[in-house]
Order: sequence, then structure tokens, then C-alpha cells
Amino acid sequence: MQNKKTKILFSGGGTGGSVSPLLAIYDALDKEKYHFWWIGTKNGPEREMLKDKSVDYRYIQSGKLRRYFSWKNFTDPLFIFLGFLESFYFLLFRRQDLIITAGSFVSVPLAWAAHILRIPVMIHQQDIRPGLANKLMAKSAFVITTAFEKSLNDYKKKAVWTGNPVRKNIRVEKDYEYFDFNGLVPTVLIMGGGTGAQKINRLVYESLDNLSKKVQIIHVAGRGKMEKEIHNPNYRQTEFLNETDIAKAYAIADIVVSRCGIASLSELSYLSKASILIPMPDSHQEDNARVFEDAGAAIVLNEKKLDKYSFVISIENLLGDDNKLTKIKEKMGKMMKRNPEEEIIKLIEKKLKKNAA
Repeated sequence: MQNKKTKILFSGGGTGGSVSPLLAIYDALDKEKYHFWWIGTKNGPEREMLKDKSVDYRYIQSGKLRRYFSWKNFTDPLFIFLGFLESFYFLLFRRQDLIITAGSFVSVPLAWAAHILRIPVMIHQQDIRPGLANKLMAKSAFVITTAFEKSLNDYKKKAVWTGNPVRKNIRVEKDYEYFDFNGLVPTVLIMGGGTGAQKINRLVYESLDNLSKKVQIIHVAGRGKMEKEIHNPNYRQTEFLNETDIAKAYAIADIVVSRCGIASLSELSYLSKASILIPMPDSHQEDNARVFEDAGAAIVLNEKKLDKYSFVISIENLLGDDNKLTKIKEKMGKMMKRNPEEEIIKLIEKKLKKNAA
């Protein structure tokens, strides 16, 4: 009789940032040994990202606890409670051997339910500053892996510095024809994050006529954030890039303009990409950006002070300075620990072996 596979449940969603490191761990795990589940949100980008994976997907109710006033703060606790009941019921009848999450509010009620049912939870902390979701789940975890050594102080004995997992299939050969682009013209990849960024999108649209005379642009606008169809031979606009698309875009990009989620920063470091970072104002992304800026690994722009003129000048200045471009790429490539998923898998296997004993 064939042995049953060990069940591992991933949880994350709402934005791509909480999904990308989990996918890197999934890719590195032995598919013959494990059966995979994923609990996410109803309408988040994770479903699209998981489309080609051998994962059983389920969504639960979720709410967000905001640190600022919002009328949703009065209703979201109800959704969190409903998510807890759904999680408890699911885990009771489809018991998992291990749960892995990377900081997402959909994971909070799941982690609480797992703690009650004595199911081990692994949390991965990506950002420099610990997010509220991970703080709420910390007591439920047997280990908290971190992207940065500095984060060890936030979780004390539970924390292990591993680095941030990155999908290895994002490194591919250059293929300009994939986007119908010219290999002799510089290419700029502009990403506003998994849910899009209105200010960055507006800067792109306002500066497009000027910028597209000098560079080719791949613009990831976010779901539902695209302008009406724009006809420009040097401009490609999309709501979302799948795994193949993002790898192809990274490969031909001379510069990447990006938000400062650690998932994106980790990919940029893995690929040693020259980057212009625009952190989300008044958020943890500013902490992330500061680390890269202080190391000379990226140019950081303040969104509140940014207009279409300074946006274009920043891109042109970096492209026009080969020495600076080379130095930034070299330093970016040294920012993140290499092969973190190997250490994370060792922690997973050690815990599963201990539980099976």
C-alpha cells in the first residue's frame, strides 16, 4: 500500500508580495513527497499566480486590522471571526502536517485555528519592519524565518535568518521579440506593485510621449488600473505579468522602476538589476528602500515630491551614466542572501521528522 503524502498548506494572498516567497518554497519542495493546499482570498492575484501549480486552492473570509480610522474597522473583525471558523472547520476535517505563511491578513485566523489544533505554523518575515499580520500570528509559530538579519531582534529565539526565497525560473535569456521590441533601444520595466499604484501610473501616462522617444517601456499598471488602449510602438501596457512574462520582462530591462515590497526587491537583487525605487509613502516600504539606498544598491525617489519631469530625468540620468549603472547593479546583486529556500526546507523537514517520531 502506497504511503500517504505529507500535507503542507501555504497561506497568503490579497497582494502578490505575500505569495511570491511561498511559490519559491513550493518550487523547491519535492512534489513526490508532499500534497499541497493553499488558502487565500476570494479575489486576490494569487489564483492567477497558482494557475499552473499542483495545489488545491480554497479561500476563506478575511478582514484587515488597520492602524488608522476606517469604517471597515467596525466590520472586518466579523470577517476575521468568520475566517477563523472556516479555518478551524477546514483543519479539523482536512488536517495538515504543516502550515507556511509569509504575512497576509487572510492567514491570521488560519494560524490561530492551527495553534488551537496543535498544527505547526512557519511564518516568513519579509520586510525590515514586522507587519501587523505577522505580529498577530507570531505566538502561533514554531519558527519565524526572516529576510534580513536585523529582523532577528523582533522575534528573539523563534527567529532564523534565512534570506528571502526567490523563484529561480525568473532568470531567462533575453528575448526582445517576445515584446516586439528592438534590442538596440534601452528598455525600462515599470511596476507599481501587485495591486497597481495610481501615482506611478499617472507619471507614466503623463511622461509617455517624452520617455518613449528614448526608451522602450513595459508598464505593469495593476488590475483594473489600465488606461484606454494606447498606440505607441515603444510602449507595452498590461495589468499583470505571469511567471513567463515577468521573467522575459526582467531579462530585457536595463532599468526597473518598482515599489519596495521585499518580494520584488529580492528578485531585483537575485537578477542584479539597476533599479529606481518609489516606496509607498508612510509605509514599511520606506524602511525597505532606505536599506537599499544606504547601501548604494538603488536610487530612491520620494513619491510626494515626484512629478513627470523629475521622473523622466531620473531614468535618463541613470541610463546615461554607465559607471553608476554598473555599480548599482553590482551592489544590488549583493543585497540579499543566496539560496534561502534551501535553509527553509531544512527547517520544514526537521519539524516534520520530529512530529512523525
